[in-house]
Amino acid sequence: MRAFGRLVLFALALSAAGPASAQSLERQVGDFPEKLEIGISTDEISITSDFRGADLTIFGAIDGFDANLLAQGKYNIIVVLEGPKDNATVRKKERVFGIWVNTQSMTFELVPEAYSLSSTRDIATIAPPRDIANMGIGVDHMRLVPLGFIGDGSSLGEFRNAFRRIREESGVYQRDPGGVQFISSSLFKASVRLPANVPNGVHVVRAYLFREGLFVAAKALPLRVVKTGLEQAITRAAHEQPIVYGLFAVTLAVITGWGASLLFRKD
Repeated sequence: MRAFGRLVLFALALSAAGPASAQSLERQVGDFPEKLEIGISTDEISITSDFRGADLTIFGAIDGFDANLLAQGKYNIIVVLEGPKDNATVRKKERVFGIWVNTQSMTFELVPEAYSLSSTRDIATIAPPRDIANMGIGVDHMRLVPLGFIGDGSSLGEFRNAFRRIREESGVYQRDPGGVQFISSSLFKASVRLPANVPNGVHVVRAYLFREGLFVAAKALPLRVVKTGLEQAITRAAHEQPIVYGLFAVTLAVITGWGASLLFRKD
């Protein structure tokens, strides 16, 4: 009875994610009989003034699976939530005459502004490291290409490691080995965390299916993260009318400072 209830819940979840599923991107490799289907709990996240982050649930199913391989735990799933891409600059600070100043910097081309990964187990044990790296799965295998002149490239590794460390410490890059669980037969679910500072824009949910260390199939769905209310109005003004926005911000600062001086003035 409990298994039947889970099946019903999963079917309802996929029905709710119907519009997103219709826009999914599928990739099938070789002659494997297995196929991957996924759905998400929502296809849009609204950011309001009290947004403190959110959990996104991804449901999935393996069609055409081998019951013996499934019982032996030979199937593994990796789920990734990747944010919109933009250039990112990492700066190195050094102490010069007693003052910390930026001495070097490096800009990486079109990297995800947010990245969350969940898997049935550590991705290093799911498939050969070279295959995982070639597919660009995981923070450690993310494509980090520098822009501009980088000299002899001796500091490239240092800046790449610093980029990963900063993003993970800020919470916008996350990983959760064991975050994907099979809930009944070939059905699975995964939870990925969207931090409070999740970037606005179109994110992509990607799921990868592996069998005995071999990549079988992948599926992708879009997820929209949008600001609403006052946050949306401010963001739109800053991008569409930057001069007016800047003048308003300066005027507001002047009025606030003048009001504070009157309030705390000593007679």
